[in-house]
Amino acid sequence: MRSSTGRWVSGDDFFDRERELQILETQARDRNHVLLTGQRRMGKTSVVQELGLRLKDKGWIFLSTDVEGATCAEDAIASIAQAIHPIRSISSRFAITMSRWFSERIEEVSAADFRVKVRAGLNAGSWRHYGEQLLRDCAAQDQPVLLVIDELPIFLKHLLHGDDGARHVDEFLSWLRGALQSIGDGSLVLIVSGSIGLEPLVKRLGIPDRINHFYPFRLGPWDRDTSVTCFNQLAEGYELQAEDDVAAAVYDTLGLGIPHHVQSFFARLRDHAVMQGRDRVTVADVDDVYRNALLGPPGQSDLMHYETRLREGVEEESFSIAMEILAEAATQEVFTLGARRCLERLYSTVVDNAAGRITDALDVLVHDGYLEVGADGYRFPSRLLKDWWAARFRDHHIPLETRRTEND
Repeated sequence: MRSSTGRWVSGDDFFDRERELQILETQARDRNHVLLTGQRRMGKTSVVQELGLRLKDKGWIFLSTDVEGATCAEDAIASIAQAIHPIRSISSRFAITMSRWFSERIEEVSAADFRVKVRAGLNAGSWRHYGEQLLRDCAAQDQPVLLVIDELPIFLKHLLHGDDGARHVDEFLSWLRGALQSIGDGSLVLIVSGSIGLEPLVKRLGIPDRINHFYPFRLGPWDRDTSVTCFNQLAEGYELQAEDDVAAAVYDTLGLGIPHHVQSFFARLRDHAVMQGRDRVTVADVDDVYRNALLGPPGQSDLMHYETRLREGVEEESFSIAMEILAEAATQEVFTLGARRCLERLYSTVVDNAAGRITDALDVLVHDGYLEVGADGYRFPSRLLKDWWAARFRDHHIPLETRRTEND
């Protein structure tokens, strides 16, 4: 088993998730379309790729595309078209539909050129027709087809930021729902996922019914035993000796079994041992590496990813509110109801509907795994994220309940 700190994994490097794969495969075989959710770094891409490869071994066609870079519906359809290019029975049939843009045989066109030609034939008036035809061609196969569309929510955020954005998001999701419903029980199964939440977005826009044809499945963290087993298998694979309690100390230090964080912690501990000229790690090394590597400069690029995705997940006007909530929860251990009232009072003079924006921000923060709801308020489930935010704000964050406005 190899260490992975960024790439998606499969085969011998894929660890656990057998129960989740069983559920997803059952949904696929029952021809149910799936909305796969889960907080960042939970391994969603690895899970769907592993599912696709396993189904491919059982006679399925597996197609996958990432629409993060798409800025309009035409781009998204072209990305799906590029994914189907290797399957000649699908791409040839679709090329006939768009014959005006294809003068050569499909075998003579690369996947990238196929995308370019398809994109050239799409415009605001034609993408629905050709997009539905593309899905129909997939569904018409004798073999079952699994199509994975990754980062759909980010694409929709791009739409939202354009002119008349809310209408375009509604239009695309309504089209997708109608197209899938018109196909019925064909061979196509669709899984959509993303690193920001789709559900908070459609809720905020007042169109939650646009995704009710998807079966929602949330990928959760590893439990303690799974995290410990993974760490120990990595250590064995790299012939790294570890004291008996090291793997448990790693889990307890992280506070949550996010697969990427377990993998990253192992990699940093291994590097630490090499730098010390040792082939063994101790429990004492765990805190040292946590403070100086995971929370220190080496880990900053990884953790900054959370802030980047948060900025993409909330409206621009709500981003500062979300950051205030996280700073409060990190430095004060909890974001309480009293702190929420103070935050609403502070922002009511600078933004419209401060209460609604706080609600929207909390929806995203909970859905995307930054915070969880407890009896006394909102807390970080991950100690790593809490400590990172606390290190950034503890010296200059003023607790919300001690602040005063001009009206106080």
